[in-house]
Amino acid sequence: MMNRLSIEAIQPSIEVQIEREASSPGWISDCLALAKARLTTLVLITAFVGFCMASRGGLDWFRLFNTLLGTALVAAASQTLNQVIEVEADRQMDRTKDRPIPGGRINRTHALWGGVVLAVAGISYLLATVNIPTSCLATATLVLYLGLYTPMKRRTPFCIKVGAVAGAIPPALGWVAVRPSMDAGAWDLFAILFFWQIPHFLAIAWMYREQYTKAGFIMLRPEDRDGRVTAFESFAYSIGLGVVTLMPFFLHLASLLYLAVALILNAILLLFAARFLAARTRANARTLFFASVFYLPVLLAALVFSKN
Repeated sequence: MMNRLSIEAIQPSIEVQIEREASSPGWISDCLALAKARLTTLVLITAFVGFCMASRGGLDWFRLFNTLLGTALVAAASQTLNQVIEVEADRQMDRTKDRPIPGGRINRTHALWGGVVLAVAGISYLLATVNIPTSCLATATLVLYLGLYTPMKRRTPFCIKVGAVAGAIPPALGWVAVRPSMDAGAWDLFAILFFWQIPHFLAIAWMYREQYTKAGFIMLRPEDRDGRVTAFESFAYSIGLGVVTLMPFFLHLASLLYLAVALILNAILLLFAARFLAARTRANARTLFFASVFYLPVLLAALVFSKN
């Protein structure tokens, strides 16, 4: 589900691995790699934030458990089926060629059926134990990620925006698990995740543009050879992110403490986005990426702990 608009791998050693899955031996580790356990965990965190922000008074822990379990199943299905579809492209990129399917450790057909079972189980579980809107949003995420984002990666750089829509659904999913309607709070949480993903993924796409091109993925505008458009988009969406992150305070969802944290985080992110705009180097794209990685968990933690 966050899809990923998700989070993609960084090379080994000095660069933190975000999407490259471990190639350590063992069936369990390969299954976790197939489900992209780190990305699925991020999906669950954002769904939890949505659930928490929508809750009045104490949390309904049983409903929360059901929401997160069903969401985890669907998120794992999305990542598994994505790797089934993109196995040939993964073989051509250094950062993905060691994944379980291209690495020959998991059979592609087995992965396909495993992903289908996970998808059906997750959607059905949410329908049976939570509510219809939650199940529908989970289904929408799966369809957007696999049916639109994945094939669009070979056709148009607009795929990043579509992937960001899919990746922005989990907090809204958590919200409707409590209140079965898309209130203003749900839309703002959606917007925060959407705007955050654009500079995050554009930074990744610029760092690994040669590998994406080799694999046949069109993640950036072909005419944008110097990265000027990519960097401008990153900066513009960082400004948009700054606006939507202030809304929880004005919607009376979070306290003044959250507003202060959000302002500081936005200033930091804008600084690194401006540096990337000024000089489109791999180093500046990398610092923007890491700034975005730092940004999101701190913002979400502030949102939860300062909830009104």
